[in-house]
Amino acid sequence: MPNLPDVVLWSIPAFVLLTVVEMVSYRLHPDEDAEGYEAKDAATSVGMGLGSLVFDFLWKIPILAIYTAVYELTPLHVPVLWWTVPLMLLGQDFFYYWSHRGHHVIRVLWACHVVHHSSRKFNFTTALRQPWTSLTVWPFYVPLIAAGVHPAALAFCSSANLVYQFWIHTERIDKMPRWFEFVFNTPSHHRVHHASQGGYLDRNFGGILIVWDRLFGSFAPETERPVYGLTKNIDTYNLVKVATHEYVSIARDLKAARSWRERAGRVFMGPGWGPAPAPLATAMATATATATATATAKASGTAPARPTESAPSRPSDSVPPPPTDPTTAATTPAGESTSA
Repeated sequence: MPNLPDVVLWSIPAFVLLTVVEMVSYRLHPDEDAEGYEAKDAATSVGMGLGSLVFDFLWKIPILAIYTAVYELTPLHVPVLWWTVPLMLLGQDFFYYWSHRGHHVIRVLWACHVVHHSSRKFNFTTALRQPWTSLTVWPFYVPLIAAGVHPAALAFCSSANLVYQFWIHTERIDKMPRWFEFVFNTPSHHRVHHASQGGYLDRNFGGILIVWDRLFGSFAPETERPVYGLTKNIDTYNLVKVATHEYVSIARDLKAARSWRERAGRVFMGPGWGPAPAPLATAMATATATATATATAKASGTAPARPTESAPSRPSDSVPPPPTDPTTAATTPAGESTSA
């Protein structure tokens, strides 16, 4: 197995330089429509990134053992050659798409990935805001190892994917050329992914390529200014809370759950999932609301208002169709609703 470069390590000077350039650009040319930088937020993102290096090193020990076992058992072995590396990158990007999408629609996986979306800013330091519990990612790449990709080659491809995604975390780049926007992930596409509006939720999961989103119905173009962060923001810069807050919420919901079915739903359904109210309870609540409205109307001499249904706990529970980009409407598949 040839020695492959550690692209993340080699890219650190570029990360630092680009971040400084972006900070200076906001000083010299402020943009009222952009989120820019905020000291505590940027420090939290950098702290989460440094912490992820430590925890990722620990998680790699059992993951490498599993990957090595699978690689030794498979009869397939893909050599690392000039023409096989691009194919490995393509395969890794494909499985990254499904890993990323899975980490949005399954709550226990979202508890890991939510860290990356917890900032209300969108700049190069946001790219560094990485989770400390990435142990949930490895199963998605087992098919690549079983197909004969060496674990070291997979690590190289994953690192290259991560490095590519650094530059797309910015508001200082508007749109790339049309052909580039159609094939590759760009700042415009990734701003949509980090937005918390209902029409933007659960869109644009691609790493290097955006074609997977176009093929599998999760693409949305940027048509309005994104609002970054979570549908329910956490309002903390405490690194431990940022890393664990969704796990704490899951534990709280499990403690309050009334059945094993509800417990399973709280873990494996989408982040906005909740058990449907019992018919009797719904009827009693409606009757109570109606009686209250009638009594109030009689007292005030006005017609009683009809009771309304409660809103979903997350906008993603009733996501409207994604905005349509008139320049790509003929080639973009319709979006499909998922939970964020």
